[in-house]
Amino acid sequence: MNQDQLKQAVAQAAIDHIRPSLTDKSIIGVGTGSTANYFIDLLAQHKGFFDGAVASSEGTAERLKKHGIPVYDLNSVSDLEFYVDGADEANDHLELIKGGGAALTREKIVAAVARTFICIADGSKRVERLGAFPLPVEVIPMARSHVARELVKLGGDPVYREGVVTDNGNVILDVHNLMIGFAPELEQKINNIVGVVTNGLFANRPADLLLLGTSQGIQTLTR
Repeated sequence: MNQDQLKQAVAQAAIDHIRPSLTDKSIIGVGTGSTANYFIDLLAQHKGFFDGAVASSEGTAERLKKHGIPVYDLNSVSDLEFYVDGADEANDHLELIKGGGAALTREKIVAAVARTFICIADGSKRVERLGAFPLPVEVIPMARSHVARELVKLGGDPVYREGVVTDNGNVILDVHNLMIGFAPELEQKINNIVGVVTNGLFANRPADLLLLGTSQGIQTLTR
């Protein structure tokens, strides 16, 4: 199977996992990116079995609405049973790097609310050590240079993502060449830099279930 077929297969695996638990009151958190888009398209086939969704980006909200799936503001939702999203990298501890699509802050917020965070990805995203994929950091625009200098002190090589403005009106620095050992500690260190909104390490709130699409079938990892 090619990469798109693997993404579709793992999106279907996520549907198969959540479908038995859905009720007419269920609200599902939905992530951003190509694999999440496959999930949305498949989820639409079951829209009569749940109430609606919370989107992690404006793009995701638009795609859900086009399928006729109600989209709720997270502030009006007290409980999310599931959050389903992709990743740019995932390790065996289910710690992730996310943010290639510049939606990391809203993704992290929705993940924090959800009872179960299901990460779906093709098998190429599984790594022994995080960091080959540049770590995205969302930054208040006026703090961009200051944050970049602080990231250099942490051993990274930050690169401004030209022409990208997040849904929150901020900018992205992609940090190359980071040696990510204990990911929860680095996540906190970067978040403590003044001007950082958040970074793309999902280590203090990792996934609960990782579904990987491979040529040998779906691999399932749990914490």
